[in-house]
Amino acid sequence: MQYSASRTASKAVASQVLSDDAPATPATEKPRAHKHSRTHKAEYALARTLERAVSAMPERAADVFGRNIGRAVYRMGIRRDVVEDNLRLAFPERSDEWRAAITRKAYEHLGREATAMMRLSKLDSAAVIERTVTAGFDQMETALGEGRGVLLVTGHYGNWEVAAAAVAARGIPIAAIVRRQGNLLVDERLQELRRKLGVETIYQSQAPSRVPRVLRANGVVGIVGDQDARRAGIFVPFFGRLASTHRGPALFALRLNTPVLSCIARRLPGRDVRYEIAGERVEFSRTGDLDTDVTALTAELARRLERQVRVAPEQYFWFHKRWKSSPPP
Repeated sequence: MQYSASRTASKAVASQVLSDDAPATPATEKPRAHKHSRTHKAEYALARTLERAVSAMPERAADVFGRNIGRAVYRMGIRRDVVEDNLRLAFPERSDEWRAAITRKAYEHLGREATAMMRLSKLDSAAVIERTVTAGFDQMETALGEGRGVLLVTGHYGNWEVAAAAVAARGIPIAAIVRRQGNLLVDERLQELRRKLGVETIYQSQAPSRVPRVLRANGVVGIVGDQDARRAGIFVPFFGRLASTHRGPALFALRLNTPVLSCIARRLPGRDVRYEIAGERVEFSRTGDLDTDVTALTAELARRLERQVRVAPEQYFWFHKRWKSSPPP
């Protein structure tokens, strides 16, 4: 079967951003040039070609192109069953028509944000500031004044990469915990983009040693903490259903006595590519039982993310099997 260029591009975008269930390459593994497979080299070449093409377009044209890519992926049906199942679980009270509309919009949003990511190589700090408005940054500055660092906890909502870039662009050093991509060529390109925007990266396996150092130096650490954590997670409510959730953010906060802000980067309506970067401090108490306190803080973070997702549900990453793990009896 012959594929058009747009269909090939759609498949390439989908393979990169919808592969959340693929195993991550261990952060301790050193990328080696001779280890790159032909498939990875081809994926990287196509990704860089798309990046150059999108970067050469006017911003609005690139945004429209991304939306069309998302529509193409939707028509191809890639992971549509996952999206539909998730929306049925999260919004059982809504009509089939409403969920179908949100499904289509979720794919369009995915395509638009994929092209926005590709265009990050063109942006400097001034351009990031121009495209973002903030709410709650005074709370982060107040928290930093306490001298124990700050944890910014977000989810796969809006554009989490822009959230980190917006913090760095305003002169606040930030390190983001990330997952190494299976394609190490693509992974290194992502790291280049983050470094250019002033965002330090910490791979997941490095987090136990590096996060405390950053926080003790009164730095900011960003964590995207809403993927299924399988058996290692704790089960807290998310849209009324228990979901296995990473306990790392709560553990760091409680053990290091670090202030926590729940943060999102929501795409604003309109033709221009603009985002609201909003954060609110999450107060937590101690009962003397660490497990109880970790569960309570994790549940509160999940609750706040859910509240934001309900504002614009099409901007959430429903492509991930959020309720894949079943709670124990």
